[in-house]
Amino acid sequence: MSAESFKRKLTAILSADVKGYSRLMGENEAETVRTLTSYRKIMGDLIQQHRGRVIDSPGDNILAEFGSVVDAVQCSVAAQNEFKARNAELPETRRMVFRIGVNLGDVIEEEGRIYGDGVNIAARLEALADPGGICISKTAFDQIETKLPLRYEYLGEQQVKNIAKPVAAYRIRMERDLTTADRSPGLKLPDKPSIAVLPFVNMSEEPAQEYFSDGMSEDIITSLSQLPNIFVIARNSTFTYKGKSVNVQQVSRELGVKYILEGSVRKVGNRVRITAQLIDGTTGHHVWGERYDRNLEDIFAIQDEVTFKILKELQVKLTSGEQVRLYFRGTENIDAYLKMNQARNYFYRGDRGNNIVARQICQEVIALDPKWELPYSVIGWTHWNDARMGWSDSPEESGREAFQYAQKSISLNESSIAHGLLSWLYLITGVHEKALFEGERSIALAPNSADADAHYAFSLAFAGEPERAMPYIETALRLNPFPPSWYFVVLGVTFRFLGCYVEAIAAYKKAISIEPGSLIAHVVLTIAYVLDGRDMEARVEAEEVLRIDPKFSIERYAKSLTFMNQAYGDISLAALRKAGLK
Repeated sequence: MSAESFKRKLTAILSADVKGYSRLMGENEAETVRTLTSYRKIMGDLIQQHRGRVIDSPGDNILAEFGSVVDAVQCSVAAQNEFKARNAELPETRRMVFRIGVNLGDVIEEEGRIYGDGVNIAARLEALADPGGICISKTAFDQIETKLPLRYEYLGEQQVKNIAKPVAAYRIRMERDLTTADRSPGLKLPDKPSIAVLPFVNMSEEPAQEYFSDGMSEDIITSLSQLPNIFVIARNSTFTYKGKSVNVQQVSRELGVKYILEGSVRKVGNRVRITAQLIDGTTGHHVWGERYDRNLEDIFAIQDEVTFKILKELQVKLTSGEQVRLYFRGTENIDAYLKMNQARNYFYRGDRGNNIVARQICQEVIALDPKWELPYSVIGWTHWNDARMGWSDSPEESGREAFQYAQKSISLNESSIAHGLLSWLYLITGVHEKALFEGERSIALAPNSADADAHYAFSLAFAGEPERAMPYIETALRLNPFPPSWYFVVLGVTFRFLGCYVEAIAAYKKAISIEPGSLIAHVVLTIAYVLDGRDMEARVEAEEVLRIDPKFSIERYAKSLTFMNQAYGDISLAALRKAGLK
C-alpha cells in the first residue's frame, strides 16, 4: 500500500457486537435474523442522528466512526437504552444484547474504510464490556468525563490481544437510569406551574440539522427561564433524555414537574414543519398540540406562539415588562440565528476542538448581526474554557478576552449568561463584591437559571457567606436534577464552610460519581477527610489526586484560592499537607 493511497486521522470509533449470537442463530435462525435486522437499523439511525457513519456491519458486528467522542458515547448510551426497552418485550431466550466499545485513536483511512490499532482497541474494549454495557478507553474518557451526566468505573489497565501496551479502560455504569429513577420520584412538585422541555426530535433527512431542533428546544427553555412565576427544568437535565424513548409520566416523576413539552422539527430547504405537544405528566393526558408548516423565516413567530401557548395553558399571567422581555430575542436575521444554533451545538460538546469551532462560528454570527449580544457572550465563555481547562498558552490573556466579550455583550443587551460569566471572572480575581453583584444580576435576569443559582452560591461561599449560599445551590439542584459534577462541589464547599464535614464528604463523593477524573473534587474531598479527622482516607484520596495529576503542587493550587477570608485558604492548604501532598 503506497503512502499516497491512504491518510491517517484521529477519530472516535464505536465497535458493537451481539452477545451469544451463535446460540441465538442455533435456536432460531429466522427470528434472530429478523431481530438483528431491526436492531441494526435502529443502531444505524442513531449513529446517523449523532453525526457518525457506519463503516462496516458484517454478521452481528457494527463498526462506526464519529468526529466527536461525546457523540459516539451518547449514541452508545441511546442504543443500549433503546435495545433494553425492546428486549423487555421479547422472551428472555430471544433477547438480543449488544456489547459496545468506544475508543479515540489514530486510524488509517482508505476508500471510506478505516484500519489500525485505533479500530482494534475499540473491538477489544467491546469484548470487555458487560452484555448491554459500554466500555471506553482512557483516551475516550479524557474527552467526555466533564461533558456527559454519566457515571464511570475505572477497570484499570487491560492487556488485550494483539496490542503491545496495556489499555486503560472505563465501564459506563448503565444502571444510572435505575438510580435516578429511584431518587427522582421523591421530588415534590413546586408550588407554581412547572415544566420540562424535552429535546425536539430532528426529523430532517440530514442529521446535521440536529443543531436546529436542539436550538428550538433551548430557545423555548431560555424564554421560559426568564419568568419568575413558572418553574423550568434546566437544559442539562432535559437533554439527558435526548435520543431515548421516554415515558412522559416517568420523566415527570424524575424531574419533579407537572408538564412536559415534546415535539419534532423537520427542515427541508426553506420550509419547516414543527410539531409541539404539551402533556400533563402526572396523568399522561394531552393538554395541547399544534403543527406548524411555515417558511423558515417564520421560526421566530412559531417560537413565540409555542411559548405563549404554554403560558396560557399553565395559567401564567405576565406583566407588561415580562411580555416585552419574551418578545425581544436579539436578532431577526435568520442566517445569524441558524449559525448561532450551530455554534451552541459545538460549544456544548465541551472539548477543545469544538470550543474553537464554536468561537469561529460566533464570529461569523457577529458579521451577520453585530448588534446581537448572544454570540459575544458565548465567545466569552469559550475564552473562559480556554483559561479554566489549560487550553490557552496564556490563561491571563484568555481571562481578559472573556471579560471584554462579556462587557461587549452587556453593552448591547443584558443577559444572564454574560453577567454569570462576569461573576466568575471577578471571583477568580478575588473581587468578591463585584462577583456577588454580577451573580445577583444574572439571577434577576433569569430566575429559573440553575447555573446562575449555582454560580452565585459559589461566589457567596468564597465570600464567607455559606449560610446565604445554601438556598441557592439547593435551588440549582432542584432546577437541574441531573447536574454536572461541579454543582456537588459547590454544595460540598458550602457544607464545609458551615462545618458540616460529613455532608461535605457525601457531596464531593457525588461529584466524583458523576466525574471520576475531576481533580478539584478529589482535592476538596481530601481536605474534608482531614477536617473530619479521617486521616487514613485523606491519604488514600491524596494518592488519587497524584494519579490524576502527577504534577499537582500545593503552591500551584494555592494560586487558585480566592477566599475573602484568608483563614479558609490557610486551613485548606494545611489539610493537604497533612494528607501528604506537597
